[in-house]
Amino acid sequence: MLNQLSISNFAIVDQLDLDIQPGMTVITGETGAGKSIMLDALGLATGNRTDSHCVRPGAEKAEIHAVFDLNKCPAARSWLKDRELISDDECILRRVVTKEGRSRAYINGTPSPLADMKAIGELLIDIHGQHESQSLLKKHNHRLLLDDFAGTNKLAAKVSTIASDYHRIRNELETLTANRKEQDERIQLLSYQLQEFEQLGLQPNEVEQLEAELKQLSHAESTLSACHQITQVCSENDSGNLLQQLNHCLNLLSDMEVEHPAINSSTDMLSSAHIQIEEAVGELNQFTDHFEADPARMQEVDLRLGAIYDLARKHRVMPEELLSKQQSLCEELEKIQFSDEHAEEMQDQLTELRKNYHEQSAKLTDKRTKAAAKLQKQVSKRMALLGMPHGQFIIELATHEDVQLSPSGAEDIEFLVTANPGQPPRALAKVASGGELSRISLAIQVITAQTSSIPSMVFDEVDVGIGGGTAEIVGSMLRELGEKSQVLCVTHQPQVASQGHQHLHVSKEVKNNASSTQINHLGGEPRVQEIARMLGGVEITQSTLNHAEEMLGMSTA
Repeated sequence: MLNQLSISNFAIVDQLDLDIQPGMTVITGETGAGKSIMLDALGLATGNRTDSHCVRPGAEKAEIHAVFDLNKCPAARSWLKDRELISDDECILRRVVTKEGRSRAYINGTPSPLADMKAIGELLIDIHGQHESQSLLKKHNHRLLLDDFAGTNKLAAKVSTIASDYHRIRNELETLTANRKEQDERIQLLSYQLQEFEQLGLQPNEVEQLEAELKQLSHAESTLSACHQITQVCSENDSGNLLQQLNHCLNLLSDMEVEHPAINSSTDMLSSAHIQIEEAVGELNQFTDHFEADPARMQEVDLRLGAIYDLARKHRVMPEELLSKQQSLCEELEKIQFSDEHAEEMQDQLTELRKNYHEQSAKLTDKRTKAAAKLQKQVSKRMALLGMPHGQFIIELATHEDVQLSPSGAEDIEFLVTANPGQPPRALAKVASGGELSRISLAIQVITAQTSSIPSMVFDEVDVGIGGGTAEIVGSMLRELGEKSQVLCVTHQPQVASQGHQHLHVSKEVKNNASSTQINHLGGEPRVQEIARMLGGVEITQSTLNHAEEMLGMSTA
């Protein structure tokens, strides 16, 4: 329930703080005074979009606070708890709009996306506009209204999901079947390509190893020649090799009779050099002893690499990427070959989804049928009270063909009406006049609001175009609704205004060439004066005042 509404620098409102009570609250005032500003502000606080034009001229920003009591709104409490936004028994929605058009939204003090503010707003308050009757001309809305009344929104969503899954899988299966010829041709190509790979028998790291071996074989003669030259210089040259020279140097150092660190250090380094040269010669001799300069092997390696390079060029990949390419071709072939088995699985899924759809849609049809009978009876009764004594409201449920599996359920839903006896029911757009459509819409709104889980409802001039006894009936309907829920109603009709539990009066005053809107609670004599003003006449006479007092007395009796 809406407890408080604070509006700052919004449109022509400077500052406004309202405490909203339970029951039916009526909002009245002269045309142009700004009666709908309060509802526009509520719309912003519950996620409606806006722009900089809503900011009062001269102000930096507009700000709106709406405080809701959550005690009778478990759905909103649960929503807030799931998002860790719960704060005691209240929900505070705050909206700030700057003069540049930037907007910020807060839920219980936490900055939040506008979509979240709209989502929680839909759980807290339901706004019925004066043009809502036009929505009755769209068949899509007929189903939504009936499902709201029947309480079948979750079941309808489930049916829609099943139908969507069914159509998606069926389309996939049809695509798979249509591509069967192309898939067969692809299987042949992949099989041939993989056969080439198998014949090649490429091993991991083989390309790198073969390239290294080919390089070694191609430089065999120069490599062996260099190795022999080195060993000759180091140890095998009889005319004086490095090892002999080092031995001679070491002997000279050892024959010296001088003790000096430089002599000792030189001896150690030359000894180390002698040892390292001996080891180097040993390594080179071992290498040359086992080195094979095999021209036949070089030709074999060269042919093998040529075959590998040819296959790599054919598939437009690097030689080292061939094994990866082979794996991807295998996976593609397995996937295509699996398609037959996958098609059977998809067919089984379709059978199961169709069965589930019929089970759930049958439940939905049953609930809708029962709710439709109840709703059309109640709306017809209200139509009679609203000046259409012979009017009949009929909800037609036309069954779809079985093959369709419509996301909206097994039936088309359309609201029909007959205004006079003996006339067959026809679509609202073809039968109802503007005034009749408005009254039918009001009857539906009042009835469906009684089953709504939303604790607060707003009716914005839904009584436009009616008057007299019909307006009195509208007022009594809204008051009846206000006994169960919180109702806010903007009205021009004294018959409606007189039946509110509370009365808010909107006025506009001009100071220093600037307009501002004020809203005040009316009671006692000021309320009588306002009802008398609404009754009309050039002057408010005692007779008019007496009539106003009588109307207020009747509504509270």
